[in-house]
Amino acid sequence: MFIAVFFVIFAYLMGSLSSAIIVSKLLGLPDPRTQGSGNPGATNILRLGGKFPAIITLISDILKGLIPVLIANLANIHGFWLGVIALAAVVGHVFPVFFNFKGGKGVATALGAFIALNIWIGIIAIAVWLIVTAIWRYVSLASLIATWIATFYTVVTMENGLALPIIALAGLLTWRHWSNIERLRVGKENKLKL
Repeated sequence: MFIAVFFVIFAYLMGSLSSAIIVSKLLGLPDPRTQGSGNPGATNILRLGGKFPAIITLISDILKGLIPVLIANLANIHGFWLGVIALAAVVGHVFPVFFNFKGGKGVATALGAFIALNIWIGIIAIAVWLIVTAIWRYVSLASLIATWIATFYTVVTMENGLALPIIALAGLLTWRHWSNIERLRVGKENKLKL
Protein backbone atom coordinates (compact mmCIF):
# COMPACT_ATOMS: atom_id res chain seq x y z
CA MET A 1 0.00 0.00 0.00
CA PHE A 2 2.77 2.47 0.98
CA ILE A 3 4.70 1.69 -2.20
CA ALA A 4 1.58 2.16 -4.32
CA VAL A 5 0.87 5.56 -2.73
CA PHE A 6 4.51 6.54 -3.29
CA PHE A 7 4.12 5.74 -7.00
CA VAL A 8 0.85 7.70 -7.19
CA ILE A 9 2.64 10.78 -5.82
CA PHE A 10 5.65 10.17 -8.07
CA ALA A 11 3.38 9.84 -11.13
CA TYR A 12 1.53 13.05 -10.28
CA LEU A 13 4.76 15.01 -9.79
CA MET A 14 6.24 13.63 -13.01
CA GLY A 15 3.05 14.49 -14.84
CA SER A 16 3.29 18.01 -13.43
CA LEU A 17 6.47 18.70 -15.40
CA SER A 18 4.89 20.58 -18.30
CA SER A 19 6.95 19.60 -21.33
CA ALA A 20 5.43 22.30 -23.54
CA ILE A 21 6.31 25.10 -21.15
CA ILE A 22 9.81 23.76 -20.45
CA VAL A 23 10.55 23.22 -24.17
CA SER A 24 9.23 26.71 -24.97
CA LYS A 25 11.50 28.31 -22.37
CA LEU A 26 14.55 26.32 -23.47
CA LEU A 27 14.03 27.09 -27.18
CA GLY A 28 12.89 30.70 -26.75
CA LEU A 29 9.36 30.07 -28.04
CA PRO A 30 6.24 31.96 -26.97
CA ASP A 31 4.49 30.74 -23.82
CA PRO A 32 1.95 28.14 -25.05
CA ARG A 33 -0.41 29.12 -22.23
CA THR A 34 -0.86 32.60 -23.67
CA GLN A 35 -0.22 32.06 -27.40
CA GLY A 36 -1.92 29.97 -30.07
CA SER A 37 -4.71 27.83 -28.61
CA GLY A 38 -3.52 28.57 -25.07
CA ASN A 39 -3.01 24.86 -24.43
CA PRO A 40 0.44 23.71 -23.27
CA GLY A 41 0.60 20.62 -25.46
CA ALA A 42 2.41 19.27 -28.50
CA THR A 43 -0.20 20.44 -31.02
CA ASN A 44 0.05 24.05 -29.88
CA ILE A 45 3.85 23.82 -29.83
CA LEU A 46 3.68 22.58 -33.43
CA ARG A 47 1.76 25.74 -34.35
CA LEU A 48 4.07 28.03 -32.38
CA GLY A 49 7.48 26.53 -33.07
CA GLY A 50 7.30 23.84 -35.73
CA LYS A 51 7.92 20.11 -35.86
CA PHE A 52 11.15 19.75 -33.88
CA PRO A 53 9.96 21.31 -30.59
CA ALA A 54 6.57 19.61 -31.04
CA ILE A 55 8.24 16.19 -31.33
CA ILE A 56 10.34 16.86 -28.21
CA THR A 57 7.19 17.91 -26.35
CA LEU A 58 5.24 14.88 -27.55
CA ILE A 59 7.94 12.38 -26.58
CA SER A 60 8.43 14.04 -23.18
CA ASP A 61 4.68 13.97 -22.49
CA ILE A 62 4.47 10.29 -23.47
CA LEU A 63 7.36 9.46 -21.13
CA LYS A 64 5.56 11.17 -18.23
CA GLY A 65 2.85 8.52 -18.45
CA LEU A 66 5.03 5.62 -19.49
CA ILE A 67 7.83 5.80 -16.90
CA PRO A 68 5.84 5.77 -13.62
CA VAL A 69 3.41 3.09 -14.82
CA LEU A 70 6.20 0.93 -16.21
CA ILE A 71 8.31 1.18 -13.05
CA ALA A 72 5.26 0.50 -10.86
CA ASN A 73 4.43 -2.54 -12.99
CA LEU A 74 8.00 -3.81 -12.58
CA ALA A 75 7.63 -3.23 -8.83
CA ASN A 76 4.73 -5.71 -8.93
CA ILE A 77 1.93 -3.18 -8.57
CA HIS A 78 -1.09 -4.30 -10.56
CA GLY A 79 -4.83 -3.87 -10.91
CA PHE A 80 -6.56 -0.89 -9.32
CA TRP A 81 -3.41 0.80 -8.00
CA LEU A 82 -1.65 0.58 -11.35
CA GLY A 83 -4.67 2.28 -12.91
CA VAL A 84 -4.58 4.98 -10.22
CA ILE A 85 -0.90 5.58 -10.99
CA ALA A 86 -1.75 6.01 -14.70
CA LEU A 87 -4.55 8.40 -13.75
CA ALA A 88 -2.23 10.35 -11.41
CA ALA A 89 0.27 10.98 -14.21
CA VAL A 90 -2.50 12.41 -16.40
CA VAL A 91 -3.94 14.47 -13.52
CA GLY A 92 -0.45 15.90 -13.02
CA HIS A 93 -0.29 16.91 -16.68
CA VAL A 94 -3.76 18.49 -16.57
CA PHE A 95 -3.32 20.13 -13.13
CA PRO A 96 0.47 20.60 -12.72
CA VAL A 97 1.51 21.64 -9.23
CA PHE A 98 4.61 23.36 -10.66
CA PHE A 99 2.63 25.55 -13.09
CA ASN A 100 -0.32 26.88 -11.06
CA PHE A 101 -2.43 23.81 -11.86
CA LYS A 102 -2.96 24.99 -15.44
CA GLY A 103 -1.84 22.24 -17.80
CA GLY A 104 -2.58 20.52 -21.07
CA LYS A 105 -5.23 18.04 -22.09
CA GLY A 106 -3.35 14.88 -21.17
CA VAL A 107 -3.60 12.80 -24.34
CA ALA A 108 0.11 12.08 -24.87
CA THR A 109 0.63 11.32 -21.18
CA ALA A 110 -2.36 8.96 -21.28
CA LEU A 111 -0.86 7.30 -24.35
CA GLY A 112 2.36 6.68 -22.44
CA ALA A 113 0.38 5.09 -19.62
CA PHE A 114 -1.53 2.87 -22.06
CA ILE A 115 1.75 1.76 -23.68
CA ALA A 116 3.13 0.84 -20.24
CA LEU A 117 -0.05 -1.06 -19.36
CA ASN A 118 -0.03 -3.03 -22.61
CA ILE A 119 2.10 -2.31 -25.67
CA TRP A 120 -0.60 -3.59 -28.03
CA ILE A 121 -3.22 -1.24 -26.60
CA GLY A 122 -0.73 1.59 -27.08
CA ILE A 123 -0.12 0.54 -30.70
CA ILE A 124 -3.88 0.38 -31.35
CA ALA A 125 -4.31 3.88 -29.87
CA ILE A 126 -1.51 5.28 -32.05
CA ALA A 127 -2.92 3.60 -35.17
CA VAL A 128 -6.42 4.92 -34.50
CA TRP A 129 -5.08 8.42 -33.84
CA LEU A 130 -3.07 8.41 -37.08
CA ILE A 131 -5.97 7.11 -39.18
CA VAL A 132 -8.54 9.56 -37.79
CA THR A 133 -6.11 12.48 -38.07
CA ALA A 134 -5.17 11.53 -41.64
CA ILE A 135 -8.82 11.32 -42.72
CA TRP A 136 -10.38 14.29 -40.91
CA ARG A 137 -7.36 16.37 -39.73
CA TYR A 138 -8.94 17.00 -36.32
CA VAL A 139 -6.43 16.27 -33.56
CA SER A 140 -9.10 16.55 -30.86
CA LEU A 141 -11.40 14.05 -32.58
CA ALA A 142 -8.53 11.62 -33.14
CA SER A 143 -7.45 11.99 -29.51
CA LEU A 144 -10.92 11.31 -28.12
CA ILE A 145 -11.59 8.30 -30.34
CA ALA A 146 -8.14 6.80 -29.64
CA THR A 147 -8.56 7.36 -25.89
CA TRP A 148 -11.94 5.64 -25.70
CA ILE A 149 -10.87 2.72 -27.89
CA ALA A 150 -7.77 2.23 -25.73
CA THR A 151 -9.97 2.46 -22.63
CA PHE A 152 -12.38 -0.13 -24.03
CA TYR A 153 -9.58 -2.57 -24.82
CA THR A 154 -7.98 -2.02 -21.41
CA VAL A 155 -11.24 -2.70 -19.57
CA VAL A 156 -12.10 -5.76 -21.70
CA THR A 157 -8.69 -7.42 -21.93
CA MET A 158 -6.88 -6.56 -18.68
CA GLU A 159 -7.43 -6.94 -14.94
CA ASN A 160 -10.83 -5.84 -13.67
CA GLY A 161 -9.27 -3.56 -11.07
CA LEU A 162 -8.00 -1.26 -13.82
CA ALA A 163 -11.47 -0.43 -15.09
CA LEU A 164 -12.52 2.34 -12.70
CA PRO A 165 -9.34 4.48 -12.79
CA ILE A 166 -8.92 4.03 -16.56
CA ILE A 167 -12.54 5.03 -17.23
CA ALA A 168 -11.95 8.04 -14.96
CA LEU A 169 -8.83 8.85 -17.02
CA ALA A 170 -10.86 8.76 -20.25
CA GLY A 171 -13.56 10.88 -18.61
CA LEU A 172 -10.97 13.49 -17.57
CA LEU A 173 -9.61 13.68 -21.12
CA THR A 174 -13.13 14.03 -22.51
CA TRP A 175 -13.90 16.84 -20.06
CA ARG A 176 -10.66 18.62 -21.03
CA HIS A 177 -11.74 18.42 -24.67
CA TRP A 178 -15.24 19.75 -24.06
CA SER A 179 -14.60 23.05 -25.87
CA ASN A 180 -13.16 21.06 -28.78
CA ILE A 181 -16.27 18.89 -28.84
CA GLU A 182 -18.45 22.01 -29.01
CA ARG A 183 -16.36 23.41 -31.88
CA LEU A 184 -16.52 20.07 -33.70
CA ARG A 185 -20.28 20.08 -33.28
CA VAL A 186 -20.66 23.48 -34.93
CA GLY A 187 -17.92 22.94 -37.52
CA LYS A 188 -15.47 25.48 -36.09
CA GLU A 189 -12.70 23.21 -34.86
CA ASN A 190 -9.24 23.94 -36.29
CA LYS A 191 -7.77 21.32 -38.59
CA LEU A 192 -4.17 20.17 -38.34
CA LYS A 193 -1.89 21.77 -40.91
CA LEU A 194 1.41 20.06 -41.62
